[in-house]
Amino acid sequence: MELKTVSIKEQPLRKPEWLKIKLNTNDNYTGLKKMMREKSLHTVCEEARCPNIHECWAVRRTATFMILGDVCTRACRFCAVKTGLPTELDWQEPERVADSVALMNLKHAVITAVARDDLKDGGAAVFAETVRAVRRKSPLTSIEVLPSDMGGVYENLKMLMDAKPDILNHNIETVRSLTPRVRARATYERSLEFLKRAKEMQPDIPTKSSIMVGLGETKEELLEAMDDLRENNVDILTLGQYLQPTKKHMPVVKYYHPDEFQELKDIALSKGFSHCEAGPLVRSSYHADEQVNAAAKHRQEAGVQGTTNA
Repeated sequence: MELKTVSIKEQPLRKPEWLKIKLNTNDNYTGLKKMMREKSLHTVCEEARCPNIHECWAVRRTATFMILGDVCTRACRFCAVKTGLPTELDWQEPERVADSVALMNLKHAVITAVARDDLKDGGAAVFAETVRAVRRKSPLTSIEVLPSDMGGVYENLKMLMDAKPDILNHNIETVRSLTPRVRARATYERSLEFLKRAKEMQPDIPTKSSIMVGLGETKEELLEAMDDLRENNVDILTLGQYLQPTKKHMPVVKYYHPDEFQELKDIALSKGFSHCEAGPLVRSSYHADEQVNAAAKHRQEAGVQGTTNA
């Protein structure tokens, strides 16, 4: 009797214990959610299904504002933000973001945006005005911006850097070899050049980038990516586990153990990053308020050492 070969579809990896998320829906969480809806604001916390939303909203009372609407012109294979044709610009949005930052009495505000390849300036004018509006209404609040590559047009980047945010964050997301599969309309080299130009334009403003792990990269490729970032004077690095948002997105190839994240963090610091946040649930804006303080301390210590060595 001939035996039939049965094809078994590969099952997705099961999430390990260390990726379990504790939900907290206290008054801080519900109040912040209500305020965002009342002011017609979007957050990347919600749109990208961030696993830390309950900790940040309910415990730390921090949020990452997403400007320029909630529709992205790119369709990256890791991201849950909806894609399509965006609506017109909302020039009142910068003031609403600034009002919310003041109302929340934030020490540190993170402002990101969907990619707007439909706009000649990539959204830089609205980005810059949002920074200025927050600065006017909350002069003691440090401001971090997380833009797309704005099409690689550096006049757009200059418009944003001239507004003088406290940190410029732009994510390479993954290693060189995986970039074409993971990111849409973005290149590894262009992101490195974007970070390099930002530092050249405003040398005193720290730059930051983030890498997701678990997409199939090797350790050697991760170390190469760290070296590439440091060669372009990036100060801060965040490393986090990629989590597949829907079945339509790229699958998880590997779940990194917390010990592996600690090893990668130690390596990153040894390579000269002023700060590295690494862990299974770390995202680009995770504990961003602590990162800006760590970067400032590092610059201060470096300045003191430089004076001593002179």
